[in-house]
Amino acid sequence: MNVIGSQVKQIRKAQGLSQEQLAAKCNLLEWDLSRSTLAKIESKVRRITDFEVILMAKALQVSIIELFPSE
Repeated sequence: MNVIGSQVKQIRKAQGLSQEQLAAKCNLLEWDLSRSTLAKIESKVRRITDFEVILMAKALQVSIIELFPSE
C-alpha cells in the first residue's frame, strides 16, 4: 500500500525539487530509485516499503510522520 505518495509530491514541490533531483538524493542514500519509479510512488501506483519510507524521509529531510497524511 502507498499512503504517502501525495505527501512526497507536495513536500518535494515545496522544497523546489524536481523528480530527478529527489531521485538523485535517494540514490546518494544508496536507494536505487529512478525518476519514473518516483513518479509511480507519487501517483500511488507503486507500493513503498517501510524501509523506503525511512529513506524518503531522509532524502527530503523531514520526519517520517510528515510523510503521512494528517487525515
